[in-house]
Amino acid sequence: MPRTRLNAVTEAAPARRTYSYLGPAGTFTEAALEQVPEARGHDWRPVHNVGEALADVLEGRSDAAMIAIENSVEGGVTTTLDALATLPGLRIVGEYLVKVDFVLVAAPGTRIEDVTVIAAHPVAYAQCYGWLGEHIPTHQHVPAASNVASALGILDGSLPADAAIAAPGIVAHHELELLADSIGDNDNAVTRFVLVARTVAPAPPTGADKTSLIVELPVDHAGALLELLEQFSTRGINLSLLQSRPIGDELGRYRFVLDADGHIQDERMADALLGIRRFSPRVVYLGSYPRADRRIVQYPERYADDVFVEARDWIRRLIAGEPEA
Repeated sequence: MPRTRLNAVTEAAPARRTYSYLGPAGTFTEAALEQVPEARGHDWRPVHNVGEALADVLEGRSDAAMIAIENSVEGGVTTTLDALATLPGLRIVGEYLVKVDFVLVAAPGTRIEDVTVIAAHPVAYAQCYGWLGEHIPTHQHVPAASNVASALGILDGSLPADAAIAAPGIVAHHELELLADSIGDNDNAVTRFVLVARTVAPAPPTGADKTSLIVELPVDHAGALLELLEQFSTRGINLSLLQSRPIGDELGRYRFVLDADGHIQDERMADALLGIRRFSPRVVYLGSYPRADRRIVQYPERYADDVFVEARDWIRRLIAGEPEA
């Protein structure tokens, strides 16, 4: 009797995904993307700026984009905040922290004693200014478009410099002489990155979550900002970020970018959002997602979910004319 095959099922290979990031290889953004387990083994698409990264997501060229949103030294990344405020259809699905450190690199064979001109992005240069003043006090600075561009510029001769300031990852991708590492002036400098996808339902709460919003205030009046902040304080919600950005339609009009501890499925957070929605002309919900540090959110017991549920049930019983217990 001939042997027959038993319902062999061939599992389809998982669909390849594409992730956009500020390239080329060797950037801090690439280092952030390396922290995303689900991105490993898939296609990484280097782009030139935040706008291009988000356009890739909205137009379907990428499934998600990694972008910088906040720096512990420079504050919020304004291009990112303004883009998220004005481009509908995006959600933050995760955040990642990258320590900001810099190296001084040069063409092979260069000695640090030979360096007189240094190429660097202006932000990177400002964060290394103290180290440079101590170790290469007579140097000159040539601005570069990015950290990677500064290193590539000394290799291809497009920048008139002897050395460059770059992210540490650059030495893994290009043949460069490492003249010095850890040259940043602030040992605690960190950049926060977010992974942005098209609008999706938020992942279930983990207990260590963050909710990001952009809120516009109504017509300017005394106490308008206080009214906004009270929606969180009266519900025991801590704000880890509050930054204003001009709306741009007239002088003195601002929107506020907020990071609040908690998840939209938390009763206290949902109640706060309802309060904001009642008076704000525009609320942009950017997403609820796990905190990068995975720190459990703490709050007073009177703001626990079951307290909000019991209070609503109490109101329902009053309206229904039920006798109080």
